[in-house]
Amino acid sequence: MKEFLDILLHINEHLNSWVNEYGTAIYAILFLIIFVETGLVIMPFLPGDSLLFAAGAICARTADDPNAAMNITVMIALLSVAAILGDNTNYAIGRFVGGRVTGLKLFGRNLVKQQYIDKTHDFFEKYGTKAIIMARFVPIVRTFTPFVAGVGKMDYRRKFLPFDIGGGILWISSMSLAGYFLGQIPWIEKHFELVVIGIILISVLPMVYGYIRHRMNKRKAA
Repeated sequence: MKEFLDILLHINEHLNSWVNEYGTAIYAILFLIIFVETGLVIMPFLPGDSLLFAAGAICARTADDPNAAMNITVMIALLSVAAILGDNTNYAIGRFVGGRVTGLKLFGRNLVKQQYIDKTHDFFEKYGTKAIIMARFVPIVRTFTPFVAGVGKMDYRRKFLPFDIGGGILWISSMSLAGYFLGQIPWIEKHFELVVIGIILISVLPMVYGYIRHRMNKRKAA
């Protein structure tokens, strides 16, 4: 857990070292991280937003180097594919083996927490198919949304796939370009850890708001 927090808060430094060590193979590493976060319902805690922001910032720093390991256009294209493939994999898991996955346990604990599924159900109830796009920007919820859509057998061609493609491209491009254009600001470079914390806090605000609203409604009903 300590190592995970260190990577999360200093993602720019770790990403820089990965680029220096692996060169263009960094694309494969980033592809795998995004695919796993969006495609495996048991891995909802990977740092997608801050990772994309940091990767965009690195692309900006090396934009004038023809031999640079990373290019913003290539990265956005590849990671958009990773995000879309991940969601579609997660949808298939939910549709065909959802019940068995939710029942899996490790050391006596559920691998997939029911509370996360319930929160995602509430998200769907409130926003409908738009939830597929909006969930891309909410940690944990973005991992469970395609899974829940699969479990609920949402119409794949007309409702899930178009919104999923649009949401995947929007999430990858917006976070990457935010890093590309803002990551070179001196204050942001100097206080990158604070920026990462800010990204995390902004991302989880919808979940916090939903929880508080749920508690208030529950008290009123009582």
